[in-house]
Amino acid sequence: MESFAELMRLRRSMRKFTDERLSSEDVAQLLKSALMSPSSKGKHAWHFVVVDDREMLEKLSMCKAQGADFLSGAAMAIVVVGDPSESDVWIEDASVASTVLLYQAEDLGLGACWIQVRERYTAEGEPADNIVRFLLNIPEPLRVVSIVAVGHKGMERKPFNEDRLLWDKVHVDRF
Repeated sequence: MESFAELMRLRRSMRKFTDERLSSEDVAQLLKSALMSPSSKGKHAWHFVVVDDREMLEKLSMCKAQGADFLSGAAMAIVVVGDPSESDVWIEDASVASTVLLYQAEDLGLGACWIQVRERYTAEGEPADNIVRFLLNIPEPLRVVSIVAVGHKGMERKPFNEDRLLWDKVHVDRF
């Protein structure tokens, strides 16, 4: 990638993946980047669970009523978990790490998509967080913020159209 601005323009959510597995080098780079993500007061109030088992990806794809089904076609998931006992801004720290994963995936030429877990529910009303924590044996008091689906791109997406930038959302000196 030539610049961060170019990375921003090119990165689009990818919900369709090929069957190709990720290289160990790509997985290591994704995790290094997540581990280097900014965190409040250097608390690092996050954990990452890497899942590449097809059966588990299928189970995780059903953790909420909608918006996670494509996970079953990803090569890998990185479950981003926050630790409320480590920091009062665990949600923010885990969210920053999730975002870093999205951009690192794009920089590697991979596709990725954030799956919101926190404050999402199954069709029966059970918190998606409970489902994921049970499936992956994630202990209390840890909470699942997101799942980042990663894989080789299974479709092309046009770069972000800068004509659609919402400049009216930008305020200078005062709202």
